[in-house]
Amino acid sequence: MRWPTVVGTLEAAVSTEKTDTQVLVVGAGPTGLLLAGDLATAGVDVTLVERRPRGFANMTRAFGVHARTLEQLDARGLADELLATGTTLPLARLFGRFDLDLTRLPSRFNHLLVTPQYEVERLLERRAVAAGVTFRYGTELRGLRQDADTVTAELTDPDGTPLTLTAHHLVGTDGVRSAVRTALGVPFPGRAVIRSIVLADVRLAEEPVDSFTVNGSGDTFAFLAPFGDGWYRVMGWNRTRQVADSEPVDLDEVREIARRALGTDLGMHDPRWISRFHSDERQAPTYRVGRVFLAGDAAHVHSPAGGQGMNTGLQDAANLSWKLTAVLRGDAPDPEALLDSYQSERHPVGTMVLRSSGAIVRLAMARTPLTRAARSLAARALNAIRPASARAMGMISGIGIAYAPPAGSARPAGRRAPDLRLREGRLYELLRGGEFVLIAPEGEPPALPPTAPVSPDRLIGATWTDPARRTTVLVRPDGYVHWTSH
Repeated sequence: MRWPTVVGTLEAAVSTEKTDTQVLVVGAGPTGLLLAGDLATAGVDVTLVERRPRGFANMTRAFGVHARTLEQLDARGLADELLATGTTLPLARLFGRFDLDLTRLPSRFNHLLVTPQYEVERLLERRAVAAGVTFRYGTELRGLRQDADTVTAELTDPDGTPLTLTAHHLVGTDGVRSAVRTALGVPFPGRAVIRSIVLADVRLAEEPVDSFTVNGSGDTFAFLAPFGDGWYRVMGWNRTRQVADSEPVDLDEVREIARRALGTDLGMHDPRWISRFHSDERQAPTYRVGRVFLAGDAAHVHSPAGGQGMNTGLQDAANLSWKLTAVLRGDAPDPEALLDSYQSERHPVGTMVLRSSGAIVRLAMARTPLTRAARSLAARALNAIRPASARAMGMISGIGIAYAPPAGSARPAGRRAPDLRLREGRLYELLRGGEFVLIAPEGEPPALPPTAPVSPDRLIGATWTDPARRTTVLVRPDGYVHWTSH
């Protein structure tokens, strides 16, 4: 069973006032590219502005793509191509004691993919261009204002000429120093949790014992992960050398940290990139101000431990894109409540990531014999207590993240939908059109709750492979269950 999908040029249902674009996205990192591509694929007119010039060099810190993010990319037809750019790790060893066995994840992608962030951006940019997103590189936001119907962005183009664009909605995905967040006056409380982290991509003379290694020695910690092409990403910290980010860093410093934290530097040589940075823990108290939204590092930033930063931003984008689409189409019975649900669903996730990544980095920085003993005890407990390790893997990978069920519904609403095998194919293949999928028993007419933010003529219909299964399930475009009927 399959009902027609209608995707085309949209008219803003919330206002008849003419705008330059329906949605203006500020910031062309992974979060902004995924969001803009989703909206444009659904027929929304999108403009994406980026202050950096086209073709800017991007040797970024992010390198890990977790299972839930790979599922989201699979729902956009990009996961398999991205997998070919890096290496998959089924096991991560933390502190020499805790083995994070990712093969136990209930996902097609039961591993961590190690690949540079620029590979993710390359695929997302290609998709956004193909979907019709208008790109404006070298364009900087100077201010914004909004009224009941529109948002007006004050910009400067590449030669410094003032430029004004109006939109129905604006999303700031412009990073930790977000100009959008600053223009809104939204605070960004928090602090620097760790200073003077060194980062390098190197080659090794010796193969490491473990593919992915994290360890700390009291005054130092380091982790090492392979890209799969002979290059390794190494990150380290030395408590006794706390200097400004601008202070030069060389390979000798990276080697010394690795020797102290890991017991060997594995013959590091030929670095292609070395950097020094500090890590903050910060979160905006609100992700929405009227018609303006914050996502990714503009909304939250935390330690790199656990590799959750880029992944959390991509999940923000997947959550927000379908909600903006539903509102612009006029499919949302209560547009304000639907847009507010972005805050209620994603803000707690940001808080959870701050806590979990902070806990990992604090364990790595354990200095006293007592705290190191506590770290060892925690690692042994996670290895021994299967539900605890499963929960830890679920949170870090994103597979275990769930939202509160919508009003009037019950579990499994709000939970991630697994990649079900249906008569029409895999669920995540059916989600590639960016629409809701309604899974119903064969021979039964589709039934939707009156509060569902979707038009019946835009549904993708599917049927269970088991004719005895009589439930009806409505799956959101971001792969979460919206509603189920028994």
